[in-house]
Amino acid sequence: MKLHSQFLRLHGYYGSEASVQITLDEMAETLECTHRNALNIIRKMEAEGWIEWHSQRGRGKRSELKFRVDPEEIAAISMIKAIDRHEIKKVMDDIKEYTDSAKLPGRLQGWLMRYFGHHTQVNEDKEQIDILRLPLRQQIHTMDPLAMNLLAESFVASHIYDGLLTRNETGEVTPHLAHDYDVSKDRMTWVFYLRKDVYFHHGKTLTADDIVYTFERLRLHQEPLLYNFIVQSIASVTALSSTCVRFTLNTPNEHFLPFLCTSRAVIVPSGLDEAAEHDEIRFSGTGPFKVTEFNSSMCILEAFSAYFISRPHLDVVEIIQIPWSLPEQNTEAQDGANPLFHVLLGTSKIQQNQSQYSSHTLVRKLLTCNTRKEGPLKDPKVRKHVFQCIKYEEPVGAAIHPEALQPDDVDGTYLVLITIPQYRPDAMNIKERLERFGYEVRVKVFMPKDFKGPIRMESDLILFSLLMDWDESLRRHDLYLTLSSHVECSVEDNLLNGLNQILLVRSADERLRMLQQIEEQLIEQDHLYVLYDRPFQTSFLPSVRGIRPGSQGWVDLRYLWFPPDVGQIESI
Repeated sequence: MKLHSQFLRLHGYYGSEASVQITLDEMAETLECTHRNALNIIRKMEAEGWIEWHSQRGRGKRSELKFRVDPEEIAAISMIKAIDRHEIKKVMDDIKEYTDSAKLPGRLQGWLMRYFGHHTQVNEDKEQIDILRLPLRQQIHTMDPLAMNLLAESFVASHIYDGLLTRNETGEVTPHLAHDYDVSKDRMTWVFYLRKDVYFHHGKTLTADDIVYTFERLRLHQEPLLYNFIVQSIASVTALSSTCVRFTLNTPNEHFLPFLCTSRAVIVPSGLDEAAEHDEIRFSGTGPFKVTEFNSSMCILEAFSAYFISRPHLDVVEIIQIPWSLPEQNTEAQDGANPLFHVLLGTSKIQQNQSQYSSHTLVRKLLTCNTRKEGPLKDPKVRKHVFQCIKYEEPVGAAIHPEALQPDDVDGTYLVLITIPQYRPDAMNIKERLERFGYEVRVKVFMPKDFKGPIRMESDLILFSLLMDWDESLRRHDLYLTLSSHVECSVEDNLLNGLNQILLVRSADERLRMLQQIEEQLIEQDHLYVLYDRPFQTSFLPSVRGIRPGSQGWVDLRYLWFPPDVGQIESI
């Protein structure tokens, strides 16, 4: 395994040329070893047929180094060997640093299709261990509900933590960590009654102090948060007893109960921020799975036997971050392998021998204008023209016909479009479309944390998305509050007045209808443009049982199970 890593490192430094002149000193420095070890490594690589080495005697003399294999081939071999040795993180890091993942050979792609999915092992006690391995392109940066920005992070966290309330299969708000609650007539005081004998993964019993700690932590957080408008409506949180907690709001807010179902409001143990970096409390929740390993490339979850509802059917879920896309084609016929279980890929393609699960969730891609900034988009006619240019149906690269839209005095009009890394392709498509009509567009990409900040006020166009799931009303409300900060004052006043009225509406359906009306008004005024809607779909083997939707459209892993004859039988 070490030799593979050393080859990737060597190729990363010198592989850009067919042949390179190098001294033994330089070789040793690159490999971070002694001269003697460098010679041993060279001999081993020659024996494997990976390199040619034409040595020149004498200290300081340059020898000739030629590479005979591609680094992607060595990466494939290295990864295959890494699994049995549980060294996948190191191999992933080497692959990302020293190879072009876009050129990974089909051999590795096919092997990955076999590796991911459902597998069964039998341990020394003859017990069957069900393992589900999932690929994930997004890197999971954190498990802290306070810091999560990505849907993938929220998906994983939803299996580690619980909220006071949850949603059932139809999206209805139901009790969870709290078995019941009361509310005052003015809808400003809420009292929740906690279940007894609920345990965190590190063994501590859940009490009202943990609820107080969780929400005080949210309230005192200084950086922008999703649903911050609800957090700031909480005046106080008080433990009335070990199993009873009272929330007092500043004003009535009918989004409050749905908010308690979200991943932002899940409960963490008190003392979390004071814990050491490697303390077991760091990723401790009360959820159906507990974290046993977490790093930049891998997250391993194990079933929590003491879960207060019921133990998951799966024993282990391994979520592995891979820096490339997996092939869409079905490799089952070629390799006799399990096709990939598309829980995290969001694919919309149905493969042979697969079924498809369509959730209630849509992803809507949106573009909005910053009309607080002095610039061309203050003019509603220019905004309308910009959106018409984007809407123009001819494919990018096609000739513009005489009868097509033509810009009036827009040649060289400079626009700054900002977005996050995941949406760069859409941003570049918008740039190309607008530049066909005479605009000059600069695309700037920011990480989600920075994207939420004041950088928006320096842009002209902002590209983002709206997840239309069970939390759609909350997301829309949060979105329109954000939009209010970069529209002109008259539009802002109307927007905020409408949003404040929605907070008092008890009917969830009516709140959503009113929020959709706000979207229609923003579109009509050319402050907002809908690029497209995309359903969130998941392909799976027909033999997979227990398919249930999670809050964000992904499958809820706690209910999944596989009949005994599914998967590859392995021995531990």
